[in-house]
Amino acid sequence: MTAAVRPSGAPLPPEGGARRIDPDRSACVLIGVDKYPGGKGLAPLRSVRHNLTELRGVLTDRSVWGIPDDRIVTVSNPKTSAEICDPIRAAAELALDTLLVYYAGHGLLDRDDSRLCLTVPGSSEDKPETCVDAGYVRRAMKDNGAAMRRVLILDCCFSGKVLQMSPATAGAVAADLGVRAAVKTLRNIKGSYVMTSATHDRPSHAPDPDDCSVFTGELVDVLRKGVPDGPEMLGLHAVFQEVRDRVAGREDLPTPQEPQDESQNGVGDLEFVRNLAVLPPLLAPDPVVPATRRRRWPWATAAGVLGLGIGFATMPAVHWWQESVREPVLAVGECAEGAVLLDHSDALDKKEADGEKVSGLSGLALLPGGNGEALALADNDFNRVFPLRLGGPEALEPSAGTATTLRPAPGGRLPDWIDAEALVVEKGGRTILVAAETGPAIRRFDLATGRQVGADLPVPKEFKPWPAGGAQTGRTIEALALSPDGRHLYAGMEASLSQDGDERGRNLLRIQRYKGTPGGSYVPDRQYAYRAADGLYLTELVAVGENELLALERQYAAGVGNAVRVQRLSLGGAQDVTGERALYRRPADEFVRSDKLFDLADCPGGDPGQVAVEGPQANPLLQNAEGMALGEPWTGGKRKGWRPLYLVSDDNLNDVQITRLYLLAVRV
Repeated sequence: MTAAVRPSGAPLPPEGGARRIDPDRSACVLIGVDKYPGGKGLAPLRSVRHNLTELRGVLTDRSVWGIPDDRIVTVSNPKTSAEICDPIRAAAELALDTLLVYYAGHGLLDRDDSRLCLTVPGSSEDKPETCVDAGYVRRAMKDNGAAMRRVLILDCCFSGKVLQMSPATAGAVAADLGVRAAVKTLRNIKGSYVMTSATHDRPSHAPDPDDCSVFTGELVDVLRKGVPDGPEMLGLHAVFQEVRDRVAGREDLPTPQEPQDESQNGVGDLEFVRNLAVLPPLLAPDPVVPATRRRRWPWATAAGVLGLGIGFATMPAVHWWQESVREPVLAVGECAEGAVLLDHSDALDKKEADGEKVSGLSGLALLPGGNGEALALADNDFNRVFPLRLGGPEALEPSAGTATTLRPAPGGRLPDWIDAEALVVEKGGRTILVAAETGPAIRRFDLATGRQVGADLPVPKEFKPWPAGGAQTGRTIEALALSPDGRHLYAGMEASLSQDGDERGRNLLRIQRYKGTPGGSYVPDRQYAYRAADGLYLTELVAVGENELLALERQYAAGVGNAVRVQRLSLGGAQDVTGERALYRRPADEFVRSDKLFDLADCPGGDPGQVAVEGPQANPLLQNAEGMALGEPWTGGKRKGWRPLYLVSDDNLNDVQITRLYLLAVRV
């Protein structure tokens, strides 16, 4: 590739701080690696995910720097050198003022020559060939485009090593060793600045997986809050000094960490961001003209012609930058240790099957055979069960078939609206058990005809609404699970009975276990007491094994959105609370043990637009999840022994809610 050069007569940055780094003429690439599934000896770095989100947020904030959204790109978990360097080269073609590149991930030192290795998801310790030759990163920054300044920020262990390398020897080593990862200094680039999170011989720390790493966390905080008693505009070096002092002064780190920096031709002293510690926030609204098309009109005729020339010249680069530089970051990835979001789909939302709306889905059950076939129960007034095809083992391609209407037995009667909330498929797949809040009731139906089979199962008197019992109307039996051997059936209450109350906002719930035979009668056996998470209600249960369940909990708050969480329940050791008048203030050891498996809000939502959203939500993935089904363990592949977990949301026949299916891999 022919290197682009600075246009003739273009001035170098001044030694002082007379000019500001212009966000409208700059470009930024944020690169982060938080997953190392194929690597040896490298733990996941969940903090990196927060680094990318928080740093992008503060750099695009008009009150801080204000780089337009179409001039900053996030590259998450690049697998190859090209997936790192291509976005950098595209950004270099776009930038006329400053090119800023940020990398966060594990940093390794080559044992042979102590050179710094930047890692990717497939990197391993003691295998520099699995890392990225960061000399390519240097060349991608240096040898492309007409930007007056190049800024490199590294947040990784031993990152200060980049400031010790000799440009002359680095090139020879790279040539001799091929893809051996070696980062050259940017000293030979006029107008450069390098900031590193640590010295050449010290690690960088990320102690809290639910927060940014130490260095990036302090960097974001300084950018967002400013430097007290500082100037109105902060340069990169002034920002660095505050970050360095904060990091070096922290006493909660296992080993000291001291960031480093180096400035060439005064780049570190140029005005970079507004110092919000001494300046008021910008209250003026964004211009009416979209930020992605910021141009200042009109110009003089000559300037206008020049502007058009530049516009046409950069249009291919801008288009490639926006459309081809990388694939969008999808809503997939780790939600928690032991839970990975594989896919989501809104394909069933506001759709019809044989002329009937596929909506109000509140129950989900897999059919035997492992062919990705399932049943979805609608809780609307039509009492329907839709057959679904879900798709492949790790991707969703849902479609719905003609629904089976639930009907009474010959000569019998069903309420017009049974408010069906949960179902399980009995052994053999010929009959289903359905829990209905009206009554409440648990009934068996034949799938071929939709007719009820036999009498309703007995329901404890206290599970009925007042005056017969203590249940809240519309919050009775919401969850149903069948043990793998079919000997036990579990029915869970959505909300507390009036006499049971809550414990500091946690609903005290009852789970009724039945004992019986598949396809035969079931009788009440034991009752379990269960504390739901703060403010949440129980919507579904699935049985993992003997005495172990998964519980789906959810809640909705106007103006805030949904909360959705899956808990692991262990029944072993829990007391039988049948006959207990109230659960309020009962001893803790009488309750079911519960641990969080994952919170859907913690799952990656991907780039903006990757997940449709209606109304406010903490995470665009969140919807009114009510149904859950657990598949058989995978017998091969990288997740051997893990199990597919499906969730479905209930749109409540509402235009502002979405029927959404989720597929996760869980280790249970």
